[in-house]
Amino acid sequence: MRRDVRTLDKDFWSGAGLVVAGIVYAGFGARYSIGSLSRMGPGFFPVALGAILALSGVAIAVAGWLAAPPAVPVERRKPEWRAWFLISASIVAFVAIAEHVGLVPAAFAIVFISAFADRDNRWRQAMGLALAITAIAVVVFWWALQIQLPLFGKQ
Repeated sequence: MRRDVRTLDKDFWSGAGLVVAGIVYAGFGARYSIGSLSRMGPGFFPVALGAILALSGVAIAVAGWLAAPPAVPVERRKPEWRAWFLISASIVAFVAIAEHVGLVPAAFAIVFISAFADRDNRWRQAMGLALAITAIAVVVFWWALQIQLPLFGKQ
């Protein structure tokens, strides 16, 4: 079945993007030792997540390919540059803060900054979300997984 590129569903293109991203992430992770399930190497997690991302992308792309072409032309919206900028800035802030100040401020910063990517969020909502996710991050990463990142400052 031959399809015109202009009639492909947005899910097809989103899925294709996820496939590409998954392959890239898995490729970078494969440069490190992968190990096994019982003794995971540093490349295991990126390769596993990349594979899951790529497989999810295939499923989404197939659903988009099989979707009926829209009867009415779809209105194109402008890119959400604010969201792109805030989410990227939150990741940079996490890396910079985690190295020097610790997990708690870094986790708070990444969630607080990225929460404003949604135009409907206000500072109180962002603060509540950041506090809740920071508490979860401490329990999961510091306590349960015992990640070697200090909670506050260098130790």
